[in-house]
Amino acid sequence: MGKMVELKVVDLKKYFPVQKGFLERVFSRKIEYVQAVNGISFEINRGEVFGLVGESGCGKTTTGRLIVRLIEPTDGRIFFKGEDVTFLQGEKLRELRKKIQIIFQNPYASLNPRMKIGEAVGHPLEIHRVAMGERKKKLVLEMLEKVGLEPAEKFYDAYPFELSGGQRQRVAIARAMILNPELVVADEPISMIDVSLRAKILELMLMLKDESNLTYIFITHDLAVAKYISDWIGIMYLGEIVEIGRKEQIFSSPGHPYTRALLSAIPVPDPARAKKNVQLRGEVPSSINPPSGCRFHPRCNFAMEKCRTLKPTLKLVGKDHYVACHL
Repeated sequence: MGKMVELKVVDLKKYFPVQKGFLERVFSRKIEYVQAVNGISFEINRGEVFGLVGESGCGKTTTGRLIVRLIEPTDGRIFFKGEDVTFLQGEKLRELRKKIQIIFQNPYASLNPRMKIGEAVGHPLEIHRVAMGERKKKLVLEMLEKVGLEPAEKFYDAYPFELSGGQRQRVAIARAMILNPELVVADEPISMIDVSLRAKILELMLMLKDESNLTYIFITHDLAVAKYISDWIGIMYLGEIVEIGRKEQIFSSPGHPYTRALLSAIPVPDPARAKKNVQLRGEVPSSINPPSGCRFHPRCNFAMEKCRTLKPTLKLVGKDHYVACHL
């Protein structure tokens, strides 16, 4: 293919111990774990967008935090540009953080209410000793203009409470981009802003990607949004990836019943298609005691006996298209 692999994730796992009360800890010796991410593998080429899609609680955000090393993995490996960065510490981890940035879901929570916008966006420049004083201010003003916050001088001295939701998310994007990163994890970056502004934020992100040949991991629960921005899509369910492919493959020939159900949730003005929609049964099972075999089988309309006992692995079903399903 001639493209350089920017990020490779191999059998990545993250289990969180369940917090118990004092009496529970005394009488129960068994330690239980939330299996937030359970052995996922994928890779992303330089300059491409990988959409990670699934319902709330499927492990998407945990995956993003693992990749930027905000939390430590339980097992597995993370490779960035061919280098194993899974257990980097100290100065080497600080150097990595210049190259890998994250845009958080909630701009209301991710910005310090007591810090002016200029300080918030310029703070990474100070932390990584890139620029101070007037040089820092110049870079911040340029970045604020780039993300559409004009006049930049006005926004530089404003506080987060003085801005709208869309403006705050632009600030969050500016703060992530100020260090000229190579890989950006965008965790539901448009879910907290008005529908009318979402397309503009997505266009801004694509413009910044094209300018700097950025690589994105775009985390979302909305397949329609993933179709707009992604080159590749990974479908995640209960801590596992059940389907990976180019976005055209995911939309034209979805292989997993869960993918079909997510596609059915996209509204279309076609009564004939609405009748063919795949309906999910029940609720997402607990990730503390996930179902045996295929984790999706309790909600699947096509479940067979072996789905209850035998765990399916990702298999090639077409060029660059993988599905984990016994069907």
